Amino acid sequence: MEVYLNVAETGIGTYGAEAGTQRYFGHSAARLSKDEASRMAAALPSPKKRSVKSPGGWLARHGNRIERRIGIVRRDGLDACVYN
Repeated sequence: MEVYLNVAETGIGTYGAEAGTQRYFGHSAARLSKDEASRMAAALPSPKKRSVKSPGGWLARHGNRIERRIGIVRRDGLDACVYN
């Protein structure tokens, strides 16, 4: 997962989660909010076609769905592989 997130295209000429976060939100990926992270995840695999900065329609709905599920992943310990 880490390798993918470091090389995934996050916009036109932008690759990796850190570069995408800098481009869209102007800060480090370490400071991503749940909302910002959800929008970036929802834009994959077609970030050139979807607006992360001002999502609408499908991207907004899908991003909201991802954001709601973040709590479930954490609650059920499904994020343990990320932190161990």
